[in-house]
Amino acid sequence: MSFSMTGYGQSAMQSGGYKIQFEVKSVNHRYCEVVLRMPREWNSYEDGLRRLVQQHVRRGRIDVYVTRESDTSEGSMMLNRSAAEAYIRAARELEQLYGIDGKLGVAELLALPDVMLPAEAPPEGDDTDWEAALGEGLKQALAQLVAMRSTEGAHLIQDCRLRLANLAAARTELLRLAPTVVEDYRFKLRQRIVELQSGSFPIDEHRLGTEVALFADRCSIDEELARLGSHFEQCEELLGGSEPQGRKLDFLIQEMNREVNTIGSKANHLALGGHVVEMKAELEKMREQAANLE
Repeated sequence: MSFSMTGYGQSAMQSGGYKIQFEVKSVNHRYCEVVLRMPREWNSYEDGLRRLVQQHVRRGRIDVYVTRESDTSEGSMMLNRSAAEAYIRAARELEQLYGIDGKLGVAELLALPDVMLPAEAPPEGDDTDWEAALGEGLKQALAQLVAMRSTEGAHLIQDCRLRLANLAAARTELLRLAPTVVEDYRFKLRQRIVELQSGSFPIDEHRLGTEVALFADRCSIDEELARLGSHFEQCEELLGGSEPQGRKLDFLIQEMNREVNTIGSKANHLALGGHVVEMKAELEKMREQAANLE
């Protein structure tokens, strides 16, 4: 199965008196980089959540956002005394150290994070298995992410196969045209000599043959066409495989582009040069698509 490196997934759950939302985004990256952003109280679970992401995604930059808010839809709120007292102590300490007014009004205090909590979620002694709860919520978001990456990956593979078919068709034309390059050169060279000498001296057939032979050696593209055929076969096999294709495909495209450039530098033929331009355009489009594959 092929995966794009671009995707998105989200999920939501209720646990421990909170509404918790998970948002996962992925974009292109050379390696697998996981960046988590969540309340600092849950930082101890970061390694486990990162490993969970890496089990589902092999390559790309994955940003994971975990947010929470008190669930007030099913019950009343209660005062979190420890949090309120901590804020008051901090205010008094600031007043003593820096001379800042350390008085907190009731409205200001109640507006601070975690001062008021759902009655169902005791502020102390919470026995919620947060590691399991967070893991389950993240799995749901990752399932959406993987599904989107899979769908997008299938489209990318289909497009790459279309480009590969166009490249193979152009190579077939090059194989057909390659033998005519030397004959065209022989004809044009003889015609040019005839125009220049105007019958004043005979054409040296041996010298003409030597010049044509040297040209044939310089402009031969047989080896490049053979290597292109091999690269096409490897590329088709890679596109049909189950392993991540992005890096290998990028390498193959570089090799194919090198062969096409060599053909272009050797080609001294208008029609052949036109096919080279078409192949370079297809390879560039294919490279852009391959850059999105895992």
